[in-house]
Amino acid sequence: MSEKDPSDRNAQQPGKDAEQTKEQTPPVPPDADRDPRTGPDHRDDLEPIGPGSAERPEVLKRSQGMFGQTGTPDTSGYGGLRQITEFPGPSQRPYGGWYDAAIDRIAELMPNVGSVITKIVIERGDLTVHVSRDELLALVKVLRDDAQLRFELFSGVSGVHYPTDEGKELHAVYHLASLTHNRRIRLEVSVPEADPHLPSVVSVYPSADWHERETFDMFGMIFDGHPHLTRILMPDDWPGHPQRKDYPLGGIPVEYKGARIPSPDNRRSYN
Repeated sequence: MSEKDPSDRNAQQPGKDAEQTKEQTPPVPPDADRDPRTGPDHRDDLEPIGPGSAERPEVLKRSQGMFGQTGTPDTSGYGGLRQITEFPGPSQRPYGGWYDAAIDRIAELMPNVGSVITKIVIERGDLTVHVSRDELLALVKVLRDDAQLRFELFSGVSGVHYPTDEGKELHAVYHLASLTHNRRIRLEVSVPEADPHLPSVVSVYPSADWHERETFDMFGMIFDGHPHLTRILMPDDWPGHPQRKDYPLGGIPVEYKGARIPSPDNRRSYN
């Protein structure tokens, strides 16, 4: 008697291979095809965990479509992609590392620290201190001069524009470093568009001179006390501030047409 053809045995067990394949394939969650960061309530099930964890973030704006999305090649907006602009919530003690000792030292040197620091955020391993604009100059002096802090290096100041952050549309972000202790700290100051004034830190960090001029030029923040606050990238008579988010991206006249650059000996003096 001849052996049975293997194909006959497979025929006697219909669907066996399909069942094995199904068992080997892990179940797919219902929302696996959706980026969890784009959902409207993607933060609702998260709680602060561990040192320096933050409270629930402050949602600033919800937008749909365009760039900044991950997990999908669709950047057109037709796929219903959603993006949430949010500020991290204030972090809770213990912050971890050297952060607690630094904040305690600031509080020791500035008895009015409650009016100086409005929020402390530990995000991705970086310490950001939100500062009242009226107390900025006093704080940077303490950060530079105290031996336990010693943030002697000014890396730069940059501007950010949040049109929907009512009353705090313009943010100046200062980056300081301590070469003595190998640490970094970020200071953030918010001002309204209607009153974009904040103190200059050139008297404490002279290298802030051109950085503040660029932030003034691009965002329109006015640094009171700056030795010569003029535009640094755009012509003196340029209308508007190009890096604000409400600045037109196209369809504006060519403003350099007919421009004439004077000879070096006739240019404006910066002395």
